[in-house]
Amino acid sequence: MGTKHFLTVAAATLVAICAAADGRAQALRDDGPPDSEISTAAVRFENRTLFSVRGTSSFPAEDRAAAIGERITRVARDRASSPDSIVIVPSGSALEIRAGDQRLVTLFPADAALESVRLDTLATLHLTSIREAVTRYRKEREPGVMLRGLAYAGLATGVFVAILMALGWAFRKLNAMLEPRLQNHVESLPAGAFQFVQGKQIREAANATVRGLRWLLVFLLVFFWLEVVLAQFPWTRALSDQLLTLVTDPLADIGRGLIDYVPNLLFLVILVLVTLYTLRFVKLYFAAVERGRITLAGFDTEWALPTYKVVRTLAIAVALVMGYPYLPGAGSEALAGISVFAGLLLSLGASGAVSNLIAGHFNTFGRVFRVGDVIRVGEVYGEVTERRLLTTRLRTIKNEEVTLPNATIISAHLINYSALAATKGLILYTEVGIGYEVPWRQVHAMLQEAARRTPDLLAERPPFILQRELANFSVVYQLNVYAGTARGMARIRSNLNQNILDVFNEYGVQIMTPAYEGDTPDPKVVPQDKWYSAPAKPPAPPT
Repeated sequence: MGTKHFLTVAAATLVAICAAADGRAQALRDDGPPDSEISTAAVRFENRTLFSVRGTSSFPAEDRAAAIGERITRVARDRASSPDSIVIVPSGSALEIRAGDQRLVTLFPADAALESVRLDTLATLHLTSIREAVTRYRKEREPGVMLRGLAYAGLATGVFVAILMALGWAFRKLNAMLEPRLQNHVESLPAGAFQFVQGKQIREAANATVRGLRWLLVFLLVFFWLEVVLAQFPWTRALSDQLLTLVTDPLADIGRGLIDYVPNLLFLVILVLVTLYTLRFVKLYFAAVERGRITLAGFDTEWALPTYKVVRTLAIAVALVMGYPYLPGAGSEALAGISVFAGLLLSLGASGAVSNLIAGHFNTFGRVFRVGDVIRVGEVYGEVTERRLLTTRLRTIKNEEVTLPNATIISAHLINYSALAATKGLILYTEVGIGYEVPWRQVHAMLQEAARRTPDLLAERPPFILQRELANFSVVYQLNVYAGTARGMARIRSNLNQNILDVFNEYGVQIMTPAYEGDTPDPKVVPQDKWYSAPAKPPAPPT
């Protein structure tokens, strides 16, 4: 029996809860949405707001406000209708504001509930606003008022023209007074004071300042003239009221934007300072490496500056990535479009620069050549005077400066004459053709004598001679000598050739290069007793 009673009570409680929930839902449907979610629109007449009205799902607030404004405008234009004829007329649970047979506004209890006032009070307030607006509309368009406004506009225009002419006269006098004084001041300064800024530029800057001040005053004058003239007529009075707003609103938006941007600006300033001072310390470190004060195992001192440039580029790239979200307009479609456009231009126009940049780093870190080395790239031969990331400059023996793209150097055949000259010596060679009747030992001795007479050769590295070819008319001898530097290669080779001519002339030996046609009947053989003709010396007898 107890269990049955308990089940009955539980069932009754559940039914009561369901009924309460259904009643709450119905109440919410009857009351409608909260006031904060109800849309309203302002009823505007002659660019002035009279009052606001609410809307419904079938008749939005904007459409209702526009229809009320149009009806009030028609009544205001109809001078046969007196403002006193605009009255409040009951219509069921609502109140209507009418001008004769013309219905202007219908107010419902929901409109009064939205304003938290009684319906009749709301209707009285709206009626007062409409009557005042219609009265003001008609008064502003009376002939006397229009003529008075036209007179004020003409007077303001006359004053404007007079002030404008006086302003032009005053600035002409100001220019005539400033020009000689500025000229005398410029001429009185000591010589060399305008090494970076010339006197002409200072005069132009002063004249530009005066012109800027003049145009600023003209702008302010035009602004006040327009504001006065436009305010005299009802059709342009709204523009006069908004004229100051057209200037101040953008300035206010800019000011608010700058104030809101201060935290991001502080972050960017700190980021820039941290990046700059970090790069400064990094530069000092690599400068010490370049001067040899700091040594790194396997790190060439000439790599210091290029390595710093790479580190600097990476640091700036990281800083840009970190600072990009804090830039003005970051994430906007405009900035994204500019970024895509810049990337497209970079990818299309900088492919050659990128290849030269990569080749420049390869030349530097690959130790292909250094500044001061004598190299040959294709047909270009000269001393390296400058090495950059994109180009390399050479000075030829004719004192010509040649600029080569680094990508061209990588793709071409390169000869470095200076790479081994300081340690192992650079081998320079020249060739002569001597007849078969001259003993080869004598030729070797004469070539060695010519090498001894040539300056700027390494004494510790004796020359060597190769009999490179047994040609049709002569034997081709190649003299190889060692030079300690690649600079002056042409001069050293020229001196060597001069000494070869002198030595062979001294010993009466004919150089047969180029080859000749025709010969004497005597055979071109060397008797054994002449194998060691002077200055050749026979080997010492065995002991």
